[in-house]
Amino acid sequence: MNIFEALRESHEKQREYAQAVIATSGDTPERDAAYKQLKAELQAHERAEERYFYSPLLEYDNGVDLSRHAIAEHHELDEMIEQLDELERSSPAWLAMAKKLEEKVFHHLKEEEQKFFQMAGKLLSEKQKVELATQYFKDYEKGLAEA
Repeated sequence: MNIFEALRESHEKQREYAQAVIATSGDTPERDAAYKQLKAELQAHERAEERYFYSPLLEYDNGVDLSRHAIAEHHELDEMIEQLDELERSSPAWLAMAKKLEEKVFHHLKEEEQKFFQMAGKLLSEKQKVELATQYFKDYEKGLAEA
């Protein structure tokens, strides 16, 4: 497995979990569980992706801008999570923010898969792609376990 396949696996989970959050209603155990699952997935993925995908791309001139952009979007996602943590899950404001988060997640993942992966594919060697996937998975699994 290479780094792109590894990242896409997590991306599919993020899409699924984000949709599950929006499909829930009120301050229910279902909404709480779906939100916690999404939050843990995003945090574990972001940390591992920044370390084992974006950091190596910073070594290349063509990788600097895309890495900075993606990391900035990760920060925006983190801020949205912080806002959701402060709101009552039963409030209309919580659902409105959750929908914004879902939109941002989908935008970010689409941009990565359709734009960033193509650029990174040209910069990284096949050996790097496989090694980064291994490192990514170790860090990602550790992040999930800590969540």
